[in-house]
Amino acid sequence: MKILVCISHVPDTTSKINFTDNNSAFDTNGVQFVINPNDEFGLTRAMWFKEKQGASVDVVNVGGPETEPTLRKALAIGADNAIRVNTPALDGYQVAKELAKVAQDGNYDLIIAGRESIDYNGGMVPGMMAQILKANFVNTCVSLEIDGNQATAIREIDGGKETLKTSLPLVIGGQKGLVEESDLKIPNMRGIMMARKKPLNVVEPSSTESFTETKSFEKPAPKGEVKIIEEDNLDQLIDLLHNEAKVI
Repeated sequence: MKILVCISHVPDTTSKINFTDNNSAFDTNGVQFVINPNDEFGLTRAMWFKEKQGASVDVVNVGGPETEPTLRKALAIGADNAIRVNTPALDGYQVAKELAKVAQDGNYDLIIAGRESIDYNGGMVPGMMAQILKANFVNTCVSLEIDGNQATAIREIDGGKETLKTSLPLVIGGQKGLVEESDLKIPNMRGIMMARKKPLNVVEPSSTESFTETKSFEKPAPKGEVKIIEEDNLDQLIDLLHNEAKVI
């Protein structure tokens, strides 16, 4: 079984976010980038298929040279090969189209992507890929088993979970639950050293066409000040809730 894991290069959630060029561009200075958490769950599940079923695992990313440390981390975790599509990730459709081209050229049986990236939270790429590839698709996937050409997947739905049976080729949008957080792999020194020798292939994009353009970014409004009320001052609490917060 050939598996392709799509890796997004995203800012660590603890990073301080700023914008440049009159709030029209993201400022990457001082920002630590990591593997998108939803993709990391998918990569860990792919590694399970490699260890238990002998699958081969490749990782792919759409982005410039600055994304290669993230791909190298995926190689250190245990992926066999990495592919970087040499173009900035401009919008969901453009990324899906480039990833689908890599998947098609490589004739992969299973394509694992995160259901969304934690930077733009678009949630579009896995479904678009499946449509382009004419492959089966399971989104919000929290469990996946493969037996030959057949797959059993569990996905989250409103109010519960749904179990599906389908066949390969398959695209999934994975998330937390696909593996346990305790199962996520941390690269060890041996893996880091081996990753330096593993192939990282750079391919040119099929197109540079984009359907969206970022006009500006805006930070969330700062949190309001917190007022501390003494525990025995019930009258002041009621007055503030009634006249200021207007919730009673």
